[in-house]
Amino acid sequence: MIAHLPADLVHFVLTVVLSFLVGLEIKTYREKNVKNQSRYFFFGTARTITFIGVLGFVFYRIDPVHLIPYVTVMILLSGLFAIFYRKRLKEGHPGILLYVVMLCVYAFGPLSQILPLWAPALLFVTVVFVLNAQRAIDRFIQGADTYEFETLGKMVLLSAVILPLLPDRQVAAWLPLSPFKIWLAVVVISAISYGGYLAQRYFFPHKGYFLTGIIGGTYSSTATTVVLARKAVAVGGSRIIDAAIVAATSMMYLRLIVVAGIFNMAIAKMVAIPFTLLALVGFGLSALLLRGKGERAGPVEAEDRNPLELGTALVFALLFVVMMILTDYVTKHYGNVGLEILSFLVGFTDIDPFVLSLLTGKYAVAGEHVASAILIAAGSNNLLKALYALWFGRGRHTGRAALLIALLGVATIALGFYRPIFELASHL
Repeated sequence: MIAHLPADLVHFVLTVVLSFLVGLEIKTYREKNVKNQSRYFFFGTARTITFIGVLGFVFYRIDPVHLIPYVTVMILLSGLFAIFYRKRLKEGHPGILLYVVMLCVYAFGPLSQILPLWAPALLFVTVVFVLNAQRAIDRFIQGADTYEFETLGKMVLLSAVILPLLPDRQVAAWLPLSPFKIWLAVVVISAISYGGYLAQRYFFPHKGYFLTGIIGGTYSSTATTVVLARKAVAVGGSRIIDAAIVAATSMMYLRLIVVAGIFNMAIAKMVAIPFTLLALVGFGLSALLLRGKGERAGPVEAEDRNPLELGTALVFALLFVVMMILTDYVTKHYGNVGLEILSFLVGFTDIDPFVLSLLTGKYAVAGEHVASAILIAAGSNNLLKALYALWFGRGRHTGRAALLIALLGVATIALGFYRPIFELASHL
């Protein structure tokens, strides 16, 4: 039925409805957040906001080419607000929120006529969301570290400006990947880690032990293990902390599946089955540990560094290149056995550069051996985390978690040597 109505009528009704709803939202905003509401009345009533939306529609429709009436009315409205704003400045209230909302409402009319109907609707949703999210935004800004956003700005600059300038061709015989693809891989891995880092630091500020393990595992299971082990010493040991440490390692398996899927889908299919099984076993062990009673899931202060720090990214890129060169040399001179030994040794360091080199490089080994190397590296990395849990948890506080992680590590290495599981995955 709407399709048979004149287009101008549909656009006008949409403008009026959205403007009126914004006016009601401003009224609600004043009641919740403003003590002296009288100083907000100038641009703050539902009727005024509705008429501003109508004015925007009418004066844009009069001259949609040169926009002289539309711009003139906008200037007049801005002048009226300037008079009102001068009085507010004297009262010590410099905010211009209502003026900005007025400009958004004034744009409903043109948007409804020149763009699809979802455009003004999206603007309306954005206005309502921002007005209702004041307290959440204030908490986020107060808790945010400005240095981290400065770091994010540097990384955006390097990704958006420097990345396109890098050559997308092989520049050296000993480096099997172009500089463009090397840095692109670093940016992708950093972005995945940064997402987990933001969730851990800002979106769950009062997270409990177990949630720390879950989210921390998407960012760095090793760092999360260290943080939780230290916390276990502070509280005298806890089954919940043990469960969180095991959960962090379980999330590592899922994270490696995602990383493999981004860079090498064939290898991702091979590691998906064993890593999924190991993750399920890990979460099952965590669930058994969580059955302990009488313990408090208190907050944890994470001490992890921002993964988008420029120095961290450059070190990661350097390790990535070194691992790629080393892997290429080992596979050419020592074959599959050399790769397996290298995988086990690398697991006692940061395995991300090594795994990334396996996923993106072209080596003289079959895909099954690459998948096997990833599992072996993940397994030996679990052994390293078990040692960390014992060391930082002073043995008796995190002994259960260390034992379970070590068992998961041994199982992971064993699956890495079990070739039929990769053959099964390749046929799916």
